[in-house]
Amino acid sequence: MEDSFVSTTYCLLNVLSSPVTASIRKATPDDAKTLVDLILELAAYENLLDEAEPSVELLEEHLSAEALTGCEALLAETERGTAVGFALFFHNYSTFQTNAGLYVEDLFVRSTYREEGIGHALFRHLAQIAEKRGCRRIDLAVLDWNTEAIEFYDALGAEPLDDWTTMRLDEEAIEAVATAEAAA
Repeated sequence: MEDSFVSTTYCLLNVLSSPVTASIRKATPDDAKTLVDLILELAAYENLLDEAEPSVELLEEHLSAEALTGCEALLAETERGTAVGFALFFHNYSTFQTNAGLYVEDLFVRSTYREEGIGHALFRHLAQIAEKRGCRRIDLAVLDWNTEAIEFYDALGAEPLDDWTTMRLDEEAIEAVATAEAAA
């Protein structure tokens, strides 16, 4: 069953201090190019541009309703259709709660539109989606140096999980484990 994503419209001030109407809507495969542009801006902001390899074609595929990735995105746009931010998320699962949650992979607002309530609006939409789907928590990761983001999430009521260490296997490690001989 398709969730109905209500497009919320609100007023913000642009750099010229004149009111601009903006809205948040569910991203579709047709938005993949726009999302890739925003992802590259996020990577530059996080000083990780050398690691960013977003693919329009893969994102188009992953945002489709039939995709196994479960990848979803929200897009914030001005009344003129200018993309100013996004949230990319998917479901995770808690064995201890035996319940689904949302994992927010990225939430980004272009620098000229920060402090205008767009990040809060995107996260409000995420919380509404989580509630509607019966999710018991929303998880996310924040770079240690990104105090602006840490303060943002702290103000929303998020708590740091200092007793957990984020771990990752990259493609090379996945291949090594997948092809390794069984341990004796």
